[in-house]
Amino acid sequence: MIGAQGLGCMGMSEFYGETDEIESRATLERAMELGIKMFDTADMYGVGANEEFLAPFVAANRDKVVIATKFGYTRTPENPDDWSVDNRPEFIRAAVDRSLRRLGIEVIDLYYMHRRIDTVPLEDSVGAMGDLVRAGKVKWLGLSAVSAEELRVAHSIHPIAALQSEWSIFSRDIEAQIAPTAAELEVTIVPYSPLGRGMLTGQAFAACLAGNDARQSFPRFSPENREANRKLVAKIEGIATACGLTPAQLALAWLYAQARKLGVKVVPISGTRKRTRLDENAAATSIVLTPKDLEALEPLAAAVQGIAL
Repeated sequence: MIGAQGLGCMGMSEFYGETDEIESRATLERAMELGIKMFDTADMYGVGANEEFLAPFVAANRDKVVIATKFGYTRTPENPDDWSVDNRPEFIRAAVDRSLRRLGIEVIDLYYMHRRIDTVPLEDSVGAMGDLVRAGKVKWLGLSAVSAEELRVAHSIHPIAALQSEWSIFSRDIEAQIAPTAAELEVTIVPYSPLGRGMLTGQAFAACLAGNDARQSFPRFSPENREANRKLVAKIEGIATACGLTPAQLALAWLYAQARKLGVKVVPISGTRKRTRLDENAAATSIVLTPKDLEALEPLAAAVQGIAL
């Protein structure tokens, strides 16, 4: 229904250095040409600006695209550094109306709880999300970065269509319990940062990150961890070259292989602002790695320095 790969739109508005609106809009159009249907945003990306940026594109292609957005963070233009989380029903009801207005649509296809705060029972938060489905404001519900048990409880309250969690060669925590639970419940996993926020492409080490690039404060990109992780990326680059692939294609092909192994459906959302990168990523959907290649990649996650954020 939504294809094998989506497009993460966060970087088109914030976090990863300077943006290029013209190229970003061309990338959205190219995604349509490649058959990519799901476009992922959130109300806190650019404190609302990313949803507004997508609105003209969505309006022109409403019957062809699946729009996924999220609520949870309380960031506002007045307080952009407020990273607190609110899952109260009254907050959810207000948040969905704001997102609908910014996107210029009548119904959100996939609506995620961006982060969960355990002071609000899932019966209240997921219950309120279910009310949005019944009210016709949302089609399907999703969760992000929750535990296997939280996913199971939430799914018993209202069917959960998708779980967004970090999953990549360098971040494999979800494989122990979360992915098997998603497979059992027939919940699709939407891996975010499947390219390690650019680290797995090798590009993050090719040049210094811009002063306004949020990755400068991420542990895996810090000076004390940078060299060790660069060596791991060099191994990935070597395997990719031997396979005739780019590192990004190798990383995405690995993810598809892991999903098949665990029996879970996946729709990774690589975030890119450039058409060339989009073409590169989309090609990974038809790549199958050999058992030898997979074996060579197996131990890398345990060697990564720095926690994922």
